[in-house]
Amino acid sequence: MERKVGTISMGVRCPIIREGDNLVDIASKSVIEASESIGLSISNKDVIALTESIVARAQGNYATIDDIANDVKAKFNCDTLGVIFPILSRNRFAICLKGIAKSVKKIVLMLSYPSDEVGNALLTYDQLDKAGINPYSDVLSLEKYRELFGYGKHEFTGVDYVEYYSSLIKEAGAEVEIVFANQATAILNYTKNVLTCDIHTRARTKRILKEAGATKVLGMDDILNSSINGSGFNEKYGLLGSNKSTEDKIKLFPRDCQSLVEDIKAKIFELTNKDVEVMIYGDGAFKDPQGKIWELADPVVSPAYTSGLVGTPNELKLKYLADNDYKDLSGNELKQAISQSIKAKGGNLVGNMASQGTTPRQLTDLIGSLCDLTSGSGDKGTPIILIKGYFDNYTND
Repeated sequence: MERKVGTISMGVRCPIIREGDNLVDIASKSVIEASESIGLSISNKDVIALTESIVARAQGNYATIDDIANDVKAKFNCDTLGVIFPILSRNRFAICLKGIAKSVKKIVLMLSYPSDEVGNALLTYDQLDKAGINPYSDVLSLEKYRELFGYGKHEFTGVDYVEYYSSLIKEAGAEVEIVFANQATAILNYTKNVLTCDIHTRARTKRILKEAGATKVLGMDDILNSSINGSGFNEKYGLLGSNKSTEDKIKLFPRDCQSLVEDIKAKIFELTNKDVEVMIYGDGAFKDPQGKIWELADPVVSPAYTSGLVGTPNELKLKYLADNDYKDLSGNELKQAISQSIKAKGGNLVGNMASQGTTPRQLTDLIGSLCDLTSGSGDKGTPIILIKGYFDNYTND
């Protein structure tokens, strides 16, 4: 029978992961059992993906707000600290802010507007236009912001993040001053010590501030990049990619993941004689058209993956071939012509018009986004994803 199914992405249930659990054995067993339960088997080039959350939990990669405070205090040793460009998130930043605020006497919190880096909005551009505000140059005090825009709440969370972050800082024992600006150098009018909290633009922000005369500039990736009194850490990303665990503890982005993906790959080969690819994934990279939120609050989609996931797709656009090269064909003749084009395609289609419209993104970003959407972030209970047929095409039986 002719094959009727293409790519399959399926969530795999597994035990609740605790610190010290053997993820190689758990992931391998769970994937094989899940496949067999629906009459499938593991195939070459299947992709097994584990959410970063269970990896960090198995590692015990946690830290407290006191760990954060101790590290910030040791690295800045100042009374007033500028904290700039944080994302608006109870899960991603609020607990970090508690720790940061415990380390100093005063926080000058500078928020980007009308939205944060990943699209969480304080305002709309229509509101800015109506108020005659230029977000590229205007610096607003809290008083001016409230006068112009009042007390707006986030569309999805119902939180006034301006008030929420202010209250967290005060509760931690620090004074707070809030300003709104999109030029990093604006913070230097308030303090020369700056912790920049942006994720994907952090290198540029640090450079700009250092060139403008800041005394000390660090990013979130520079905090908890080594252990503080036995705490968890991430040597490459620090606090970036962390999530709320409790009201005074965070789970950090997992570290030392490459050996894990390689070991799972080897274990699956041992058990099934099949050569699969394995990756760790966090946030997907896609934008919500309603809320305008770009999902990727992690520093990368995938912190570790096996070698078969390096690169970008090398695909032809079927509709281009059907509408152009073979516009006069139909039925089985069209199918055979397109199949022959796919079989004859080269290893690099860059510049080939027949590949236009295919997605020019890294495989790990595409697959990680698929995994994130499949697993969800709530109570599905499927932190492991099995993807079958991702590397197949129209010609595979």
